[in-house]
Amino acid sequence: MDKDALLAQWQKEEKAGITGWDFSKLAGRWTNDPLPWHYKKIVRDHLRRNDQLLDMGTGGGELLRSFHHDPHLTAVTEAWEPNVKLLQGTLAPRGVTVYAVPQDHEAALPVPDASQDIILNSHAAFDADLIFSKLKPGGLFITEQVGATNNFALSRFLVPDYQPAFPDNTMLNTVAAFDHAGLTVIRAESAHPAMTFFDVGAVVYYASIIPWEFPGFTVAKAQDQLFVLQSLITTHRQIIAKEDRFLVMARKPTH
Repeated sequence: MDKDALLAQWQKEEKAGITGWDFSKLAGRWTNDPLPWHYKKIVRDHLRRNDQLLDMGTGGGELLRSFHHDPHLTAVTEAWEPNVKLLQGTLAPRGVTVYAVPQDHEAALPVPDASQDIILNSHAAFDADLIFSKLKPGGLFITEQVGATNNFALSRFLVPDYQPAFPDNTMLNTVAAFDHAGLTVIRAESAHPAMTFFDVGAVVYYASIIPWEFPGFTVAKAQDQLFVLQSLITTHRQIIAKEDRFLVMARKPTH
């Protein structure tokens, strides 16, 4: 395929967009090495049938639905307007309470104090003091986070002046914040698994839908770098990036 054809193909990937948090467009085009923990299993092991559940930054609700929790005991927050509209048409009619929160205050928790048995947070912002205030005594917070150095090498390659959008989002800082808020940390782990792409279009699509890791990225601006990646694909058949993940579980004391 000549350069013009490759550019045209990559530009289509750049414009494809995403609904909810559905990466099915990348099926067969990338792999993610497994984490040493399983977030879904951890949640299922700790989520009790009668728990009042709050899922922060639920995205399109895909992960939440996999827990099959009573919708009338479930609330979610979401800041991205397209996802809020999606949730109002999917989760809300089933009885789930949907809270739209400001994009500049994703950590907001518009629920009464001491009202939640368990709060979940997968890759969304949070405020440790707010978590403490909204949990019932003995309540549990479980979060899996994207760390500050996620995909740093690839981001810096495609966007040469890139700096991490959330440089303080580390496991150490999170554990310290929970301790300061009065929560008891019961588990903390970190990992840096490989994320492997098998075509440059997959990289373009990913970079286009994760703007906080690839700010200002466009095919036009990064075409020289993309052709370097194409050479790597031709030679090595893959492009490997490193993710940054950490898991923290914290409980509110009973008294």
